[in-house]
Amino acid sequence: MSRHLTSLPESRALTAVSADGTPVHVEVYGPEGAPAVVLSHGWTCSIAFWAEQIRSLAADHRVIAYDQRGHGRSPAPAAGGYSTTALADDLEAVLAATLGPGERAVLAGHSMGGMTMMAAAGRPAFRQHAAAVLLCSTGPSRLTAEATVVPLRPGGPRTRLTKAVLGAKAPLGPVSAVSKKVLRYATMGPGSAPERVEACARIVHACPRGARYGWSQVLAGLDLEAGLRELRLPVAVLVGTADRLTPPVHAHVMAEALPHCTGLVQLAGMGHMTPVEAPEAVTAQIRELTLTYLGVKENEEAGA
Repeated sequence: MSRHLTSLPESRALTAVSADGTPVHVEVYGPEGAPAVVLSHGWTCSIAFWAEQIRSLAADHRVIAYDQRGHGRSPAPAAGGYSTTALADDLEAVLAATLGPGERAVLAGHSMGGMTMMAAAGRPAFRQHAAAVLLCSTGPSRLTAEATVVPLRPGGPRTRLTKAVLGAKAPLGPVSAVSKKVLRYATMGPGSAPERVEACARIVHACPRGARYGWSQVLAGLDLEAGLRELRLPVAVLVGTADRLTPPVHAHVMAEALPHCTGLVQLAGMGHMTPVEAPEAVTAQIRELTLTYLGVKENEEAGA
């Protein structure tokens, strides 16, 4: 069942080359000429994380998804290649490789993918191509200070221990009953179905250790408050109420700071992995943005 959750339709693969020469693996789904959606996944994930959104949206959208550097089929960068600047560079490269001059798209970013949108907010290519954005289960700063993965009261000891846990260099090893239990506690809601926990575990455990550690160091010191305020386009915010990695406090901060927040959606009982935990709700938010800002008519779901 978990493999079905992450199975993907046929696609057209291409490589975008980032500013520092790092190749970024891109997959394009759906009909040519259809309204475009760009999906940017989070830390330790891959294109497969968006599988349910891709299967639904590709019926009537051109869905562009890419592996962040060091994840999936995008190779690890050279030394010094992990940074918020690199996140923005990679997104710019993807937009340039997949969208025509002046073509606009709805961009959705989960976790580090949402941080990518904030990092790129001031870039000319981003402003040229982005019609609207979904910030999904993410935050602009104070990630280790606000995370509730470690069951201690807020303060220095909890922040330091959270940084140590999330930045551990130890390999995750094979997916097991114990590892799924740990992943579920840290990243998913208490009611998450076993097959969805396993799907997330297989994706996360497939992330190379070097990329997991490299990006953990960037996230620990993250400060994209200025980039958040530069998102001067329609932005929807979505979060699970049981998110331990980017708790709802971040969503409220973002909704207040954004120049044009179209709404804050809180999904009761959902954790950090909302595109897998609540795929219909996340897809509905993307569809609402394409309907409103790309003029896309609501169509029947694929296979309906």
